Amino acid sequence: MIDKINKLLNMKLQTKYILASAVILTTLASCKKDLIKTNTDPNSVSVDAFNPNNILTATQLYYTGSTDNAIEVEETEIQGAGCMIQHWASTSPYYFGDKYLGAPTSGGWGSFFDHTYTSTIKNAVDLYTITAGKPQYKNLHQIARIIKAMAFERITDVYGDVPYFQAGQAYNKGIYFPKYDKQKDIYADLLKEVEQATDSLDANADKPTGDLFYSGADDQIGAWKRFGNTLLLRMAMRLTKVEPETAKAYVTRVAGKTMQSNSDNAIVAHGTNDPLTINRIYRGIGEDGDIQLSGQISKTFIDFLKDNSDPRLPVLSYVYPPDFSAGGDPTGGSADPADQNGLPNGYDAGNTPHGILSYLGPPAYLGNINLYSRPSPIIFNATAPTLVLTYAESEFLLADAAKRWGIGNAEEHYNNGVHAAITQLAAFGDAGVISDDDATTYLEAHPYDDANGLEMINTQFWACTFFNEYEAWANYRRTGYPALKPVTYTGSQSPGAIPRRMYYSSVDKQVNTANYNAAVAGMTGGDKITSRMYWDAQ
Repeated sequence: MIDKINKLLNMKLQTKYILASAVILTTLASCKKDLIKTNTDPNSVSVDAFNPNNILTATQLYYTGSTDNAIEVEETEIQGAGCMIQHWASTSPYYFGDKYLGAPTSGGWGSFFDHTYTSTIKNAVDLYTITAGKPQYKNLHQIARIIKAMAFERITDVYGDVPYFQAGQAYNKGIYFPKYDKQKDIYADLLKEVEQATDSLDANADKPTGDLFYSGADDQIGAWKRFGNTLLLRMAMRLTKVEPETAKAYVTRVAGKTMQSNSDNAIVAHGTNDPLTINRIYRGIGEDGDIQLSGQISKTFIDFLKDNSDPRLPVLSYVYPPDFSAGGDPTGGSADPADQNGLPNGYDAGNTPHGILSYLGPPAYLGNINLYSRPSPIIFNATAPTLVLTYAESEFLLADAAKRWGIGNAEEHYNNGVHAAITQLAAFGDAGVISDDDATTYLEAHPYDDANGLEMINTQFWACTFFNEYEAWANYRRTGYPALKPVTYTGSQSPGAIPRRMYYSSVDKQVNTANYNAAVAGMTGGDKITSRMYWDAQ
């Protein structure tokens, strides 16, 4: 079996297309159980015996939520964070974030925890480990440091204190029960790692061939430097509540070094409909074309787009034919902005005590859940790309910093961010193209007002991170914007308040009990969704 893996991993990655990684992932997945049974030491496989660029491909793909990680996209990101941040809504009880429901043992809350440690983080740590000290992989090693940090930032933003320094080292060091580290310590190390890695990238060294973000860029290493500095900006700005001077210092250092246009956007192009590599959102909540499994777009989000005559509305949302089903043809539905209706958050179906019929009734309730807007076929399909980190996000963060501390021009960064957020939808193909003129018209109708600067900047950040629900939720908790009205629902685990974190994995609670208990004991409020993590202090 090991010979087969070595032979496969030794194959040179010929193209950027994800189909190549599907073969690798399929073979690795089929061998995983056998590897564990035979207690094979992966360190016995020399870095010279295979091409670690292939692990980069797998790590980037896992990060998007493709492959088996799609279940965490469905359960934790969309049904959880996406509903909390009111991009999504549902009358289904499975969408626990819509009403802040579910006990700590509920699988959805901990699904991301369970899946990311065994996929994205494991691969990132492996890539970091096997490329360390190898001059021929100088840049690949630094990129591994950056991606590893990005993956850990996401998981600590969701749960707070998590395994970090010992995580992902079961195979390399035999650490099967990693301790949970304090988020303050995690963030300090993340900032150090990303800054050092970005500064160490060398235009004269290797050009990673397994890179799904930038292998086709004219200046691949330059693009990674801008990516690293943008990620560093995001991490630093997360600390505005608790370490504003630290945040300010890092922002000052990366000024002028972050992404410069939409051409710098980090995008994974899901170029096949292979079950292992298709778009993460589609795989998680609408596989086989069954859009009716996906929930609806929240009334909060649809109303924001409609009330502001936002040109993104017909690209993002669609009312499908009422009889649309798995594999059906969406023709006959409507992208007309006038036809879009968002589903209110916080309701059950029918005439239950919180039933949508009981509370809304006609004409407020349309009478059929299928008449509410869902993600359009433009952005919701098997081959739609994933936008990992974007120039628009970068500009909004710079605008926020400029408003707080006078680093740069807030209005200029706001304008750049809005224009980029509208035109970046061209990544979804011709149907997603919104003209520069339309973006300019929108900006003219919504000019920057410094008196309401932070609210305007961060509300636009929320608008541009639809489908990037973890990031939208994190930025909301950091800034308090947009001004969302929390759901009030009987039995809610966070009555009248949008949750501040998610419950830990019930699986880790059982198998890593001592470290879990130690983490909970050191957490103000305990393992509850109302407990605040370090950077979200009141």
